[in-house]
Amino acid sequence: MTSAKLAVTNTQRRNKLKKTISHYMPRLLIFLFMALPMQALPAEETVNQEPGIAPEITAIIAAKQHPYLMLSNFPNRTDDLDALYKLSNRQLLWLGNANAEKNITDALDLLATATIHGLKPKNYDTETLRQKLQPALKLKADAYKELALYDTALSISLLRFLHDLHYGRVNPQGINFNLKLREKKLIDLPGMIKNSLAQNTLGELPLSLEPKLKQYQKLKQALTDYRQLAANVVPLKLDIKETLHPGENHPQIAELRQFLTAIGDLPEDKTVNNADNPTLYTDTIAAGVKKFQKQHGLTADGHIGKGSVSALNTPLSYRVTQIELAMERLRWLPELNVGTSIIVNIPAFQLWAFDAIDQTNADILNMRVVVGNALKTQTPVLMAEMHFIDFMPYWNVPYSIIKNEILPKLIHNSNYLNKENMEMVSVFRDGEKPTAFNEETMNLLKEGKLRIRQRPGGKNALGRVKFIFPNKDDVYLHDTPANALFSKSRRDFSHGCVRVANPQKLAEFALKNQDNWNAETIQMAMNTPKMQRVILKKPIPVLFFYTTAFFDQYDNLEFYPDIYGHDAVLLGALSKPDDLSDQALFISTNSTSPEAVIK
Repeated sequence: MTSAKLAVTNTQRRNKLKKTISHYMPRLLIFLFMALPMQALPAEETVNQEPGIAPEITAIIAAKQHPYLMLSNFPNRTDDLDALYKLSNRQLLWLGNANAEKNITDALDLLATATIHGLKPKNYDTETLRQKLQPALKLKADAYKELALYDTALSISLLRFLHDLHYGRVNPQGINFNLKLREKKLIDLPGMIKNSLAQNTLGELPLSLEPKLKQYQKLKQALTDYRQLAANVVPLKLDIKETLHPGENHPQIAELRQFLTAIGDLPEDKTVNNADNPTLYTDTIAAGVKKFQKQHGLTADGHIGKGSVSALNTPLSYRVTQIELAMERLRWLPELNVGTSIIVNIPAFQLWAFDAIDQTNADILNMRVVVGNALKTQTPVLMAEMHFIDFMPYWNVPYSIIKNEILPKLIHNSNYLNKENMEMVSVFRDGEKPTAFNEETMNLLKEGKLRIRQRPGGKNALGRVKFIFPNKDDVYLHDTPANALFSKSRRDFSHGCVRVANPQKLAEFALKNQDNWNAETIQMAMNTPKMQRVILKKPIPVLFFYTTAFFDQYDNLEFYPDIYGHDAVLLGALSKPDDLSDQALFISTNSTSPEAVIK
């Protein structure tokens, strides 16, 4: 073949090959892209995909923002929302089926019950979604964007409500409530919603998610009762200049009697009407006042002084708020140990020792406590485990107390340490020999290079026994020689630790399952000069809690003053609704262990 003919043939072959490639290339590209995972598709391929519900739902989830909702951003609920719609293959969950109206109405009715749980329906856009329901039901099948918007809005609101109900709305760590983080996620909200929807049991979801504690369940019922009282009872506005005693007269006695009867502290009885002398403060009415005083953390003597007037004049709507805040705080608690535990409620100035956390009877060990001073040295909220008990302990004085209280006294009286049975040491440890007091050691003490401890004995600030549960705040439960303080109704006098009124009973509780320990051996240990440490065979959970509404062991609801202002702080946090991040709730695999923090 000549070279000219060969060139023509090659040209014809190239042209034919180009036509073949041009014809098959689109099919080849489609085949290649279909064989790739979805995430490998270029961005423009996702944008240009066929219209439908799945792309619209995917876009809403990716945006992490919803135009229908008051709190439009939902980054902390995105994972749950994504998981929920994966369960439905990215199709509508609520709309587009024969049961749509019923299912959506059930979901909206569930959101409307937020009030009975101490939550606010408006935070879940309940009314907005109800108003948009009928227009949404009338949307055409190809109104993909509008259908997806309503469907996802309802899902986000339901996820928010259930998350708030189970975990609470505020990160307790952010407001200095040092509660333990949860070890792992035990609930699957998307799965629960999907299953409840399939089984037509949406209304039962709160029972599965709210705290199971009896305390919480009682508070929930009390919330309903106090809402009714707040709506129906005429507020009391007592004006008492000086303390009113039984047998004295006051022009507002009839109002007082009516108020006490309405709230249940005074039985309805015609003999109480005082028809002959309606201004007389009788013993019968005083009995109702005593009941009210006890319920509000006051000395129950029937004398109406400044504190009692303030409590009686407090609007019942505020009591509703206290109950709501108490329920919120209980939602913060991780799953609690079902066995032995000790709880201190700081504003109640009381301790309860339970054989079981949900035990509610008169046999529960209960005693008065003294807590940290409200203005200077507040007792922290914490969760820890009691590991040992020291009988006849040393008191290792914190440097803040040395600096602010002891040094000024030492400067004026060089014999102060001997007088208070104290000594200077290099380190806090058993057998450490004391350092002599002189000008040089005084300077070292000022620089924080020496320490002070108080020897065991009658003057020891910790009394005869100290209950230790390692924590970063270095606080503990202990005895005290200052027993007179337990007779006061308000008992915030300590440097942060908690003083107990009956240390021997608490020691008996903590050591009741310990070999060779009983009431007699405990009493001996509390009267032996030498310090003795007892390590518990099984640690006891300890909770220093703060709630101003609380049911006692006799099933009585009691209210307490907000001595540390924690209620006000929590109300401030709740006034700025936001989605709680799951990262704040669970222990990170990279986080430092509690033991390491303590060391």
